Amino acid sequence: MFPDSLGGWRDPSNVRRVWRRVRDDAGIQGLVSHTLRKTVASFLDDDAVPTRKISDQLGHSRVSMTQDHYLGRRLTDR
Repeated sequence: MFPDSLGGWRDPSNVRRVWRRVRDDAGIQGLVSHTLRKTVASFLDDDAVPTRKISDQLGHSRVSMTQDHYLGRRLTDR
């Protein structure tokens, strides 16, 4: 989601450390980064972005993963 300066993966422990600091400074201690992934998926779905494109954006190889874990609640509400 946030590549390093060479375009590779960032060290997960560094990402967690920075995320905690930003989150805590903003006063939203309970917010986890996974919630942001779900929010992005919901926004894309609301904008009628095809599920395959949402899956690609989230890095899922299977559309069913996106549907079941990110859009599932939304699909049942329709």
